[in-house]
Amino acid sequence: MARVWKALGALCVGLFITLLDQSLVAVALPRITEEFDATVNQAVWVSAIYLLTFAVPLLVTGRLGDRFGQRNVYLVGMAIFTLAATACAFAPTIELLIVARAIQGFGASLLNPQPLSVINRIFPVTKRGAAMGVWSAVASSSGLFGPVAGGLLVGGLGWRWVFFLYIPFGVLAFILVALWVPKLPAGVGRIDLFSALISLVAILGIVFTLQQGPEFGWPGWLFGVLVLGIAALVLFVWLQRRAQRLGRDALMPLELFRFRNFRWGAVSVSTLGFTVYSVNLPIMLYLQLGAGLNAETAGLLMLPMAAVSVSLAPFLGRLTDKLPPGRISIIGLSSMITSMALFAILIMSEVAVGWLVVPLVFQGAANALSWSANSAISMRQLPGHLVGAGSGVYNTSRQVGAVIGAAAVGAVMQISLQFTGFSTAMGLSLVLHVVILFVGLFAVSRFRPDLPQPASDDASGRS
Repeated sequence: MARVWKALGALCVGLFITLLDQSLVAVALPRITEEFDATVNQAVWVSAIYLLTFAVPLLVTGRLGDRFGQRNVYLVGMAIFTLAATACAFAPTIELLIVARAIQGFGASLLNPQPLSVINRIFPVTKRGAAMGVWSAVASSSGLFGPVAGGLLVGGLGWRWVFFLYIPFGVLAFILVALWVPKLPAGVGRIDLFSALISLVAILGIVFTLQQGPEFGWPGWLFGVLVLGIAALVLFVWLQRRAQRLGRDALMPLELFRFRNFRWGAVSVSTLGFTVYSVNLPIMLYLQLGAGLNAETAGLLMLPMAAVSVSLAPFLGRLTDKLPPGRISIIGLSSMITSMALFAILIMSEVAVGWLVVPLVFQGAANALSWSANSAISMRQLPGHLVGAGSGVYNTSRQVGAVIGAAAVGAVMQISLQFTGFSTAMGLSLVLHVVILFVGLFAVSRFRPDLPQPASDDASGRS
């Protein structure tokens, strides 16, 4: 049993740094803009292009793990990510930095779905909750440590050290995975290249529109891109139905959505992605521009949330193997709603900064409760031949939720600032999180006890 835990630890090193990037690099953008004398739009693309090339291929990269082996795909992704990070660290111009960031995001997309697939293949069902707890602690805490590490690195050593940081960890992850992660049976099915292309067009069209709409001011041509993305999505679903009807391998087997817990888990993880990857924006802006803290102090104030989340997640993951499905998730989503409401009230009331530690600690516990239980319950029903595709869909749901969250929160802040004061605008953006999390709460309330086969309405857990 010790071998599988070593394998999980190795996989989580790469998972952590690829997700850490989403909040870490954002802290460095002002310094990058200053050094290269870049435009605001160029600076935005340093961050946005990574999210784009990370999120768009996830459906395909999850399936690549089934076809060529999760270990092999992870190693290729880790190598690409680390080499691209090196190129970022030495980038002589903003244009080359953006290109390197695009390649780095693709490397992250290759490796990111693989740990979830490996967990479901090497851990027995009775231990998957604990393993998911570790995975979730890494996934949820990475975004929380970003502002802390970013503030210290950028303030002390300069923005290039943000990318130098990835090099030793990337090399370490590559070596540990090569040594400790077993080679699992591969060659499952084939990759439908046309469906893969259509899925890329669909996700790119939708994600690009939501991501860049606030930046471009929502011009007419951008809605054309959105329509193209939606049309490609409809075509993609039709292609998957047709493939299954003809007995061919589907890139995204629609059989996945016959599993009730997976279906609702994909919905709930998108609301978690929406919240966790965008909530730092209004909070950090308030701490620095509203309360007058510097970047380093504001980042350190976020440490209690990260510490609580990392400490509790593995323990709570084990509980999901013993308690009825959904109980921990319901408590977690309810706690997260409470913490968002507290943030909104305290920030709009402009209380002393110290009071924000209360919802920060509460949010850390909510992260631990929500992520580990949601991932364990969502994935453990899936049979082996669906694990790779399921991991791709699950991770895509999280990342698309994160992109939508960043765009929506930015839009709410921008609109609110035209009519209210700064603190009120930041608080109103947090109210949006409360609304979205109620959708997630409804989704996890639909979880049901595990059943082996989705052969009938009762056995499948169909709603």
